[in-house]
Amino acid sequence: MAMGSLWSYISCDCICLLSSLLYGSSVSDTVDRFFGENHFSTYLSHVVIHRTSKLRSVVDKAKKLYKQVKHKKQDKKKPMRFFSRKDTPEGHYESVLQELEQDIRMGQAEVSAPGKEVRAAFVSFKSRYGAATALHMPQSINPTYWLTEPAPEPHDVHWPFFSASFMQKWLAKILVVFACLLLTILFLVPVVLVQGLTNLPALEFMFPFLTLILSMKVVSQIITGYLPSLILQTSLKVVPPIMEFLSSIQGHICHSDIQKSACNKVIWFTIWNVFFATVFSGSAFYKLSVILDPKEIPVKLAVAVPAQASFFIAYVVTTGWTDTLTELFRVVPFMVSYIKRSFEPSDDNEFVVPPMRYHRDTPRVLFFGLLGITYFFLAPLILPFILLYFCLAYIIYRNQFMNVYAPKFDTGGMFWPMIHYTMIFSLVLMQAIAIGLFALKKMELATYLLVPLPVCTLLFNEFCRKRFMPIFTAYPAEVLTKRDWEDRNDPRMPEFYNN
Repeated sequence: MAMGSLWSYISCDCICLLSSLLYGSSVSDTVDRFFGENHFSTYLSHVVIHRTSKLRSVVDKAKKLYKQVKHKKQDKKKPMRFFSRKDTPEGHYESVLQELEQDIRMGQAEVSAPGKEVRAAFVSFKSRYGAATALHMPQSINPTYWLTEPAPEPHDVHWPFFSASFMQKWLAKILVVFACLLLTILFLVPVVLVQGLTNLPALEFMFPFLTLILSMKVVSQIITGYLPSLILQTSLKVVPPIMEFLSSIQGHICHSDIQKSACNKVIWFTIWNVFFATVFSGSAFYKLSVILDPKEIPVKLAVAVPAQASFFIAYVVTTGWTDTLTELFRVVPFMVSYIKRSFEPSDDNEFVVPPMRYHRDTPRVLFFGLLGITYFFLAPLILPFILLYFCLAYIIYRNQFMNVYAPKFDTGGMFWPMIHYTMIFSLVLMQAIAIGLFALKKMELATYLLVPLPVCTLLFNEFCRKRFMPIFTAYPAEVLTKRDWEDRNDPRMPEFYNN
């Protein structure tokens, strides 16, 4: 069982990844011998993972064919009496299903062969405390010989990287880092285009033949106010799926970790590529000079951030309000579902509840929080727009969580540290801008009084990290032992262990 679901009524599991085998032993024998000797009081059983790619393709084909049979039986009338059962389309499908059933049985026998074993296993323990001990302690002198991870929930398992070695996962993480950096650099193209549209004199200089059109007030307001944010919004639509794909090849073994990793990537991608790249408008050499001269960053922020206030107000309206209202009506998912139903036969009574896409919506909410914290004293006009966005988001997403979405996995509260760190970053950024603004206006007393604020904020963050972060990394022993004692007094536990 996943450590994020310790409250349910079953014992704990963990994933063990084995880098090498004992000579002449199978994976099952090696796992059973090791945990039987080193965790003899809590070890219960194990299940070795096998390669099932061919078998899974047959099972998926059988499921698809089964849906077609149900669809035929519901939509078509009963066949004429003078036709045999096998002459009907339903009879043909059922005969194919029987053949697939035989193929599945043969595939199961083939998968159980020793050569199909993966050097990984689900290990079950008699107690939660025993599973936590095995999970958080090194298992051998060689730190890469036995690797233990919390076992995902059954519907949260991501199978491709169970057979990957430590070196393969490490190389995959490096590859993902370089891919994220490349995406960050390529995304500067739409950002530079947006910056050009917000500067009307530069547009008139580059395109003299548009001077007459740009002189019209309505056209200039649309081009400089709404068009840049729409271009940026359209470009940002492709970022969450790309980050989710990069996280999926990073070596995670569960979908919840993929979502958390993708969410973290999208948060910082949005902050660096939307906020800073837009604020520090200019050439790449200018952006590089800002980074290489950290002492001047507060002053340059104090000059650049207020200049982009109108753009970010329009961004809140075009992106925040529009996306939130679109979330309520779900027009795009409806059109996709309609097209799929037109080309693929399906059971009308069968409805799949969509999951919440945390990596898409959470970074957006946090970014608007950053804009509100940053601009509340520089451009207070943005506050009503931000407030209306959060009111709409609360009402709409509350309805979506209650009536539309259904969680596919338990995140274990691991999104809260991301939110906390993003808020701390927003506060430090706001305080740095305030220091630069007062220094720019030659207000020395106010500047010196504000200098301790970022230090106090970072100290508060360190206190929270030391005090509360351990709760998100491991369950307290007091909670685990309490649940274990309750299980010991439960008469159903011996039957459960036997099963």
